[in-house]
Amino acid sequence: MKNLKLILRNIFRHKLRAILTILGIAIAVMSFGLLRTIIDAWNAGSANAAPDRLVSRHAISFIFSLPLADRDQIKQIPGVKDVTFESWFGGIYKDKNQFFPRLACDANNIFDIYPEFVVSPDDRTAFINDRSGCIIGARLAKDYNLKIGDIVPIDGDIYPGKWQFTVRGIYHGKNPTTEETDLFFHWDYLNEQLLKTQPSRANKVGWYVIKIANPDDAARVSEKVDALFKNSDAETKTETEKAFAAGFVAMSSAIITGLQIVSYVIIGIIFLVLCNTMLMAARERTREYAVLKTLGFTSRKLSVIIFGESIAIGLIGGILGILLTYPVVSGFAIGMARFFPFVNIEPMTVILAGSFALLVGIISGIFPVVRSTRMTIVDGLRTIG
Repeated sequence: MKNLKLILRNIFRHKLRAILTILGIAIAVMSFGLLRTIIDAWNAGSANAAPDRLVSRHAISFIFSLPLADRDQIKQIPGVKDVTFESWFGGIYKDKNQFFPRLACDANNIFDIYPEFVVSPDDRTAFINDRSGCIIGARLAKDYNLKIGDIVPIDGDIYPGKWQFTVRGIYHGKNPTTEETDLFFHWDYLNEQLLKTQPSRANKVGWYVIKIANPDDAARVSEKVDALFKNSDAETKTETEKAFAAGFVAMSSAIITGLQIVSYVIIGIIFLVLCNTMLMAARERTREYAVLKTLGFTSRKLSVIIFGESIAIGLIGGILGILLTYPVVSGFAIGMARFFPFVNIEPMTVILAGSFALLVGIISGIFPVVRSTRMTIVDGLRTIG
């Protein structure tokens, strides 16, 4: 108890310096937590992929389309339960900054393949029966104040023209991590317009989503699909949904790697800030340590006091930083909801942040401890600092 009182008195002997050091550590820990959370949110798509879904795209690039006729051939492969397809539509809603996924799909079975998108039977029937109808996610409806019956006008870019979709249903995510920002509309509606204006682009889809009976057959079915279209004009690359989603993340691998590096550089900053503070304190108190030794304080007891001060500063800053992380991440989640539908602070992020703050506190105390224990009383009393 006496050591604890002495440690707390030493920490706040120079109040301004102690407060600035603790705030510096807190901000660094908060930044570490935010960056790690962004990385987790970036990888959320592949983490939530279903094991019984495969995605088949053009072997050269995702931007090339596949013939609609491929669907019937894929259905004949043993182990395939169902097949649907999607095409990336793009377009501009209100202005170019209003981004959310707009997908042309097979309205008849898209929600059978994706059961995590929960749609009421009435909404689904209304959607199927309306050629220009669409179904949107609950978050999208909330963000843009859209309701059933509203018109969503989109200026086409990939598919030029003025497009209008009527909201016929709103889907909700089955799980908290399910994305609720998509807009699904009839591929048939898109194809009808292409047959009139751009026949060469008609009867083609962006990619196929394949539902398989047994997730263990994913590799076999993928090989069968790709072998089916080998040496054709549109060879395919078929992979699990998780691998497909990870491919999108890999396109931004340099950014993710950069964020990971920066997150660990921040730990180095914490170390330097705290180490500098402890070295300054140790130098100022050299004569005090010598006096304490003359009063009977052993090197071990001095080490406990110095280590305790360093660890306490690290922990106070770390706890404050973790507490600050939650409101900062909440603000980030609100502001970036369209790009990161699910942002959550993982327990491992909190554990890492707290552990690093504690570890830095321990390491930062080593240098002043070594100096104080090796110092003789005479040398300490001679020191002016």
